[in-house]
Amino acid sequence: MTGLLPWAAVTIFVVAYILIATERIHRVAAALGGAGVMLALGITDAETAFFSTEAGVDWNVVFLLLGMMIIVGVLSQTGLFEFLAIWAAKRARGQPFRVMVLLVLITAVGSALLDNVTTVLLIAPVTILVCERLGAPVVPFLIAEALASNIGGTATLVGDPPNIIIASRAGLSFNDFLLVLAPLVVILLVVFIGLCRVLFRRSFAYNAERAKAVMELSEREAISDRRLLVKSLVVLGAVMVAFVLHTALHLEPAVVALLGAGVLVTVARLPVSVALSEVEWPTLAFFMGLFVMVGGLIHTGVIESLSRAAANATEDRLLLTTMVLLWASAILSAIVDNIPYVATVSPIVADLVSAAEGGTTDPNVLWWSLALGADLGGNATAIGASANVVILGIAERNRHRISFWEFTKYGLVVAVITVALSVPYLYLRFFAFG
Repeated sequence: MTGLLPWAAVTIFVVAYILIATERIHRVAAALGGAGVMLALGITDAETAFFSTEAGVDWNVVFLLLGMMIIVGVLSQTGLFEFLAIWAAKRARGQPFRVMVLLVLITAVGSALLDNVTTVLLIAPVTILVCERLGAPVVPFLIAEALASNIGGTATLVGDPPNIIIASRAGLSFNDFLLVLAPLVVILLVVFIGLCRVLFRRSFAYNAERAKAVMELSEREAISDRRLLVKSLVVLGAVMVAFVLHTALHLEPAVVALLGAGVLVTVARLPVSVALSEVEWPTLAFFMGLFVMVGGLIHTGVIESLSRAAANATEDRLLLTTMVLLWASAILSAIVDNIPYVATVSPIVADLVSAAEGGTTDPNVLWWSLALGADLGGNATAIGASANVVILGIAERNRHRISFWEFTKYGLVVAVITVALSVPYLYLRFFAFG
C-alpha cells in the first residue's frame, strides 16, 4: 500500500464511517458525500465505480432490492401483512417473546430458502403491525430479525450474497453448503433465541387487554383485495422458485426480482405511485454510496494489502490460517459491507486453498471459514450486511428509527458469540475428525 491515494481512501472512508456511526449527519449524506469525494480526487473513477464487477456498485444487489420492494408495495395493498400479523399474534397467544421466537424462526428459514434481504423485506411489515397490535416496542423485534436473517442465510448457497460469490469461485454446490453449514446454523439459532431472551428482556411486557383484543380478531377479514392477493402470491411464488433455481436458469436474482416486479405491476393495474410506495430510495442511495467508497479501498489496493498481510503471517499453517481468516473476515465485514469484502478476498483464498492441497485436511475449510466470518460478522454493525441496512431503512420510514449504536450494541454481542461458536465447529469437523 504505497502512495497517497490509498491513504486518502482510508481517511475518507474512516471519516464517513465516523459520521455514520455518530449520526452527526444522515447516513445517506455521509455515504454519498464520501463517494463523491473519492470520485473527485481520482481515488476511483466513473468506469470503476459504475461498471467494475469487483470495485464498483453491485447493481445486482441494488436491483434485487428495487424489484422486491416493488413486489412488497403491491402486496401491502392486499391486506396480507395484516392477515399474517394477526395470525402470528394469535398463534403466540399475545405473548411478545413467543411472537419474537416465531418471527425469528420464520425469518431464519426464509433467509435460507430465499435470501436474507428478500426475507426481511417481506417480514418487516408484518412485524411492525403485530407489535403495534400487541403494544410491544417495534425496534427490538426488527433488530432480532435482521440478526436472524444473517444467521439463517449462512446455511445455504442462496441465503446470503457472499455465499453466491464463494460458491462461484470455489466450485461449491448448494448441497455442499447445506451439509457443512446448516448443522452449525441450527445450533446458532438455538443459541440466538436464548440470547434474544436476555438481550431484549425489557421488550416482553405482556399486555392482557391487547392480547385479548388480538385473540378476538379474525385474520380473514384483514384481506382487502382477494383477486390482487392471488395474483401477487402467484408472482411471488414464481419469483421464489426462480431464486432457488437461478443457477440452473442462468438468471441473476436481480433479473428475477425485476421480472417479477414488472409482471406484478402489469397485472395488478394499480397506479404506478402506489406500486412504488414501498421503495426505500434512501436505502438504495446509501448502498450505492457505500459500494463506491468500498470500491475506492479495493481500487487502491487497501483491502488486498490487509488480506495478503494476514495470509503471509499464517502461511503453511492451515489451522492458524483458518482461524485468522474467520476472525479477520468477521471484523472486516463489520466495517465494510460483506459483499465487496468477499469479492475482494476470494481470489486470495483461492490461492491459499491451492497451496494447501495434498495435505491431510480438506483445504476447503478456508472457504467455509470465509463464509462464516463474512456472514456472521456482518451482524456486528448496522452497515455490516445488506439486511441490516434494509431494516434500518424500513424502520425509519415507519417512524421507528434505529440508530447505528442501538443496532450495534446488540449485533456485536451476537456476532462475537456466533463466530466464537464457529471455532470449535470448524476445528472438530475438519481438523480433529476430518
